[in-house]
Amino acid sequence: MGRVSQAQAEENRRRVVDTASRLLRERGTQVSVADLMKASGLTHGAFYKQFDSKGALVDEATAHAFAELTRRHAAGIERYDGRRDAAQRALIDTYLSVEHRDDAADGCPVAGLASDIAREGGGAEARRVYTEGVAGFAAFLGADEAGGDGDEDGIARLCTLFGALVLARATKGSPLSEQILAAAHAALTETG
Repeated sequence: MGRVSQAQAEENRRRVVDTASRLLRERGTQVSVADLMKASGLTHGAFYKQFDSKGALVDEATAHAFAELTRRHAAGIERYDGRRDAAQRALIDTYLSVEHRDDAADGCPVAGLASDIAREGGGAEARRVYTEGVAGFAAFLGADEAGGDGDEDGIARLCTLFGALVLARATKGSPLSEQILAAAHAALTETG
């Protein structure tokens, strides 16, 4: 079999990073390289032509997941004509939905990667990207229409979103799961 073109190699790498980003949020860093490559539609051997190690892929996939989250926040602000409060409310509605609870692969990397990052599932780069991503998400949630940063409010909102999502996923299949989502939603929206 012949060599792939540079353009095809770049496309393959993008596909692996995107697939890894989704699988890591869904299954954690214990997912095997073989499973990642199979899900990407590539051979296990192709992995080593693209990445130095699984840790390097985890680093890149973590950055990819947070870049995607940042794009979603920017798109939300644009969709609501710059009205940050409306974009924040839409994010809360989506974040605390049954659909988000049930779709970890396409869900928030803050919740999807937290346990693995805490256990050094990535490397120093993954932890740095994760930390910056958490700070950016909190800033998005804390900023107000006047441009104030509201750091404390943003952190508190993020903690509420994150905690509710993790608990709702852990109790999925019981009535408590949806009660958790509803209670967190009410706490974040009824108080402004």
